[in-house]
Amino acid sequence: MPPHAPAAPAVTSRRVLALSLPITLANVTTPLLGIVGAAVIGRLGDAALLGALALGAVIFDYLFWTFGALRMATAGLTAQAAGAGDTGEVDRTLARALAVAVAVGLALVALQAPLGAGALALAGASPAVTAALSSYFGVRILSSPFTLANYAILGSTLGRGRTDLGLGLQVAINLVNVALTLGLVLGLHLGIAGAALAAVLAEVAGTVLGLAVLRRLGARPWRVARADILERAGLRRMLAVNGDVMVRTLAIIAAFGLFSALGARAGDVPLAANAVLQNLFLVGSFFLDGFATAAEVLCGQALGARDEAGFRTAVRLALRWCVGFGLAVSTVFLVGGAAFIDAVTTHAEVRAFARDYLPFAALTPLVAAAAFAFDGVYIGATWTRPMRNLMLAALAADVAVLLVARGYGNTGLWLAMLAFLAARGIGQAALYPRLAAATFPPRRSADLSLSRPSEATR
Repeated sequence: MPPHAPAAPAVTSRRVLALSLPITLANVTTPLLGIVGAAVIGRLGDAALLGALALGAVIFDYLFWTFGALRMATAGLTAQAAGAGDTGEVDRTLARALAVAVAVGLALVALQAPLGAGALALAGASPAVTAALSSYFGVRILSSPFTLANYAILGSTLGRGRTDLGLGLQVAINLVNVALTLGLVLGLHLGIAGAALAAVLAEVAGTVLGLAVLRRLGARPWRVARADILERAGLRRMLAVNGDVMVRTLAIIAAFGLFSALGARAGDVPLAANAVLQNLFLVGSFFLDGFATAAEVLCGQALGARDEAGFRTAVRLALRWCVGFGLAVSTVFLVGGAAFIDAVTTHAEVRAFARDYLPFAALTPLVAAAAFAFDGVYIGATWTRPMRNLMLAALAADVAVLLVARGYGNTGLWLAMLAFLAARGIGQAALYPRLAAATFPPRRSADLSLSRPSEATR
C-alpha cells in the first residue's frame, strides 16, 4: 500500500444507487438471452432439442456459477488496491485472476469427458434429448477459459467502481450471443451445436472487448512479470479468497438443491408450484444483488484507503437500501403474487397450491436482505473465511429445520429456506462489529456513530 493513499470518494446514497443500478439492469436483461435461445431452437420443431437446450443451460449455469468466486474475489481485491491508489496491485490482481481463469478453464476442457458423462447421467433424459445434450455440451465446454476470464475482467471492472462498464460488457456478450444464435441456428442450420457455438464465440468476443475496455482504463495486466503473478503471498491470497467464496457458493447450491430435491419427492404439483414461487425470489435477488455489488466496491475501496468512516457509512447505506428494497419487493409480491402465478401457469392445481405458499415466497426478499448486504461487505473487505464459515453454519441450520419440520410437508421446506436466508444475515451481522474492530483498530476510529464494537459485543 502506498504511504499516502488518496482519499476515497464520499460514500452517499446517490453513489450507492449509481453503482447498483447498472448491475440490476444487467441481472434483469440476462434472462432474455435464454428466452431468445429457446425461441430460436423452438422454431426447429423438435422438442428434444428444446429440452436439451434447457438442460444444457442449467448444467453450465451451475458449472460456471461454482467458479463465480473469481468475479467476487477479483472485485474485492481490486477495490482495495484501487482505494489504496496502488495501480500496480490492481494490474497484478487482474493478471493473477486471468491466470487462474485460464488454468481452471483449460482443466474443465481437459476433463470434459467425465464432466459430460456425469452431467448426462444426472440429467436422466430420454435418448433423443441425451444425444442433443451431448452435442451441446461438447461444444459449449470450450467456452470455459473465456467465460472464467470474463469473470475476472468483470471483477476488475467492478472493483474500479465502473459498474456502468460492467453492464456494457454483459449486454455486449448477450447481444453477440443472440445475433450469432440467430445466424448459426436459423441461417447456417447448425442446430443445437450452433447455439452452443454462439455462446462460445460470444464469450471470446467478451474477453477481447473486456481487455480492450480495461486497457482504456489504464490496465496493463500483460506487462505484469511472471514472477509477480506467481509471487507466493499474492497468489496465495487470491486462491484463498477464491476458495472461501467457492465453498460459500457450493453451500448455497446445496441449500437450493435440497429444497428442489425434497420438493420433487412430494409430487409434481408441489414441485411445479415451488418452481413458480422460486422465480419471485429470483426477481427480488436482481435488485438486492445490485446493492451487494455496490457494498463490495465501496467497502473495498474505503478499506484500501483506510477510511473507516467511509467504510462504516457504506455498510450502513447498503443495509438500509437492501432492507428497504427487500420490504418493498416483498410487499409487491404479497399484493401481486397471485397475478404472477396465474401468468406463469394455467394449471389449476398448481395455481391453488402456489397461492397457499405465496406468503412464504413473498417474504424471501425481506428475509434475505441483510445477507445480500453483508455478502457485499464481507467480499469487499475480503473477510471471506468468516463468510464461508457462517454460510456453512446457515446450511447446517437449514438441514436442522428440515429434519425438525419434516412432518410439515411443503411448509417445512419453506420454513427451512427462510431459516437459511435469515441465518446468513444474522450471523454476519453478529460477527461484523468484531471484524470491523480488528480491521480498524480503536486508535484509528473516525466514525463514533458506528464504532464502539465492545458495546456491540457485550
